[in-house]
Amino acid sequence: MDAAAPHDEPESPPAGEKPSLSEELYLPEILKGLATTFKHLIRPEKFTVEYPEKKKPIPQNFRGEHALKRDAQGRVKCVACFLCATACPSECIHITAGPTPPEWTDREKYPTKFEIDMLRCIYCGMCEEACPCDAIELTSKFYQVSETREEKYFGKDTLLRQPMKREYPDQG
Repeated sequence: MDAAAPHDEPESPPAGEKPSLSEELYLPEILKGLATTFKHLIRPEKFTVEYPEKKKPIPQNFRGEHALKRDAQGRVKCVACFLCATACPSECIHITAGPTPPEWTDREKYPTKFEIDMLRCIYCGMCEEACPCDAIELTSKFYQVSETREEKYFGKDTLLRQPMKREYPDQG
């Protein structure tokens, strides 16, 4: 058990050699740090974005607020299979299923109530991946301002009003 891994012990000078005075006082390392500081003072990199005049670029795989899609007839695309609610790790999706109207011959049930608690949501996208009929989507909307907690409980009407396509602000 004497053979320890090389990273377990700090590196020391070879036996019999004593570090120089500048190495004992950490002068080379202090000078390297000061050089880095002065380099950043001379050529500062701009990290701030002057929001809202200029918008930060949104990546193509950004996951924002949820939206429910409609089918070609304008009906809600969801078939109330509960797969999105089952796949959700934060358990923020609540669906109540009901029988479809008689004129809807392509499905047996649809969501009479579809709610997402956006305060519990972790925006992981698992609901979007689990949906077999591609009815739920995470949009590029990230302006999530609200004054009360109740505004962050999205019902079916709110989810159907969300933008259905991914929009990205001007990258310039």
